Amino acid sequence: MKKESSVVRSDPDILGGTPVFVGTRVPVQALIDYIEGGHSLTEFLDDFPTVSRKVVVAALEQAKAHLIADARAA
Repeated sequence: MKKESSVVRSDPDILGGTPVFVGTRVPVQALIDYIEGGHSLTEFLDDFPTVSRKVVVAALEQAKAHLIADARAA
């Protein structure tokens, strides 16, 4: 199985190492805050046009894979 490269990056030179979507300065936390606040994915994408739907979906898929793996390991 091919390992997908991450669509999230943490670099000390970009927002002090805050995890951001690759190729942007948009923190992943912004997406989480939008979802927690009851906003739609469309609203997030409208407000952060440098982040594509494809990248957000890939990030959510990676998060899902980690959660499932962690649950199985517990």
